[in-house]
Amino acid sequence: MGVVRSSRGGAVRVEQVDWVEVPAGTLRRGTPGDEVAAVARRYADTGVPVDWYRKEVPRAEIHVPAFRIARTPVTAGQWAPFAAASGRPVPATPADHPVIGISWEAATAYCRWLGGRLGLGVRLPTEDEWERAARGDDGREFPWGEEYRTGLANLVDLGIGTTTPVGSFPDGASPFGVLDMAGNADEWTSTLYAPYPGAPADVPGTEDWAFDRHITRGGSFRHDRDLARCARRHGAYEPDLAAIGVGFRLAAPARPVAGAQ
Repeated sequence: MGVVRSSRGGAVRVEQVDWVEVPAGTLRRGTPGDEVAAVARRYADTGVPVDWYRKEVPRAEIHVPAFRIARTPVTAGQWAPFAAASGRPVPATPADHPVIGISWEAATAYCRWLGGRLGLGVRLPTEDEWERAARGDDGREFPWGEEYRTGLANLVDLGIGTTTPVGSFPDGASPFGVLDMAGNADEWTSTLYAPYPGAPADVPGTEDWAFDRHITRGGSFRHDRDLARCARRHGAYEPDLAAIGVGFRLAAPARPVAGAQ
């Protein structure tokens, strides 16, 4: 396996992915329409208009097949060999921090590259898979539970102003043990924005104002707590993906069950 040196002098195994197995189950996706006004009031201090929360409507129970998701986002150390092989830049980020400033096209190219080395269908998670990995089997508001608590994720309220090493907030883990689902790096999904089936008629059908219309999830170090909500769906609205902290994590098919035909 390829090896790079971290900024702390340690070796990082490029192909080593800490996969979390997410079983097939029901995702309680989105937000009930009659709760949107209350959600907007709860986060009024962030300045987010109520229309942005209406994109989460309606609440629906969605079956999500089993899949694998990486416990943490892709790091700068994991990105570096791919960047060298493909002529892409290596961000000036410590090796154990999430790589940021990555376009959707570059993230999907990394997935193909790594998948070829692993012999595995590595890809970006779908939006539904991401939300299931964050929420588990219930409709919790944040990966760790119903209430926001400063110190469980690297968001703007911590005042750090940049990324932290992946996995630095273990108490903010999701029900499946997935880390950094809120804050640190905003994460690409494979899903293009569209209203949910049954959405209110005034929810926009497209987001032509977005720099990229693929959905990102989780928020980054520069975002307010509203983006840490499991239901919050948004896009990359600014072209400076490093400044807004856009990165990604990996997904793959579920591990085959031993003895299955």
